[in-house]
Amino acid sequence: MTAEDWPAYYAVTVDRPAWWTTMAAADLFAAEDGPDAGPRLAVDLGCGAGRDTRALLRRGWRVIAVDREPAAIETLASKTRKRDRARLETRVADLATFTVPPCDLVVANVSLQFLSRARFARAWRSMAAAVGPGGRIAAMVYGDRDESAGDPGFTCASPRSIRARLRGFEIERWVDREEDGHMALGDPHHIHLVELVARRRPGAVAPTPAPGRPVT
Repeated sequence: MTAEDWPAYYAVTVDRPAWWTTMAAADLFAAEDGPDAGPRLAVDLGCGAGRDTRALLRRGWRVIAVDREPAAIETLASKTRKRDRARLETRVADLATFTVPPCDLVVANVSLQFLSRARFARAWRSMAAAVGPGGRIAAMVYGDRDESAGDPGFTCASPRSIRARLRGFEIERWVDREEDGHMALGDPHHIHLVELVARRRPGAVAPTPAPGRPVT
């Protein structure tokens, strides 16, 4: 998408429900936490208009929402309920250089495909390093049979390579989905998505964070 397309994308998606991967991860945490547990922290990478961020905020989470487009952050802020704003932090940052801070949950739904291969690998390493034992990643990743796989500006990962990046994690949810459909703005598209929730195993050693721009 071009810079001119993003406002239309936010207008179309702002009121859509959260992606199922995010809600599945939140449900798993809720099943583990007692009634007196404090708010957990999620980092939403490529938050867009905030469909996942706002759903987590409504559940009492703290969220750091990250997007490289200022218009995304503006849309998110304008649609966030007043009662939830104290638990929201936002960052205008490129996922190619952003270092994910320690958190309970990293959300990366249909956002990593815009990175080059090297930057995709760096972002995934940063995501994996951010969550400790019991922490989770919720992601929807373009697969290698997606129509965008032929675009040199995209990274579309094979399911096998995604599993390899989840060493030290238990895969709790995994859907490898392929179909002819449409993009958010109506363009026909052959879709291949790998949708997952994965939990870091107790005792698993997190990778060293990739160098980049720390959260401030």
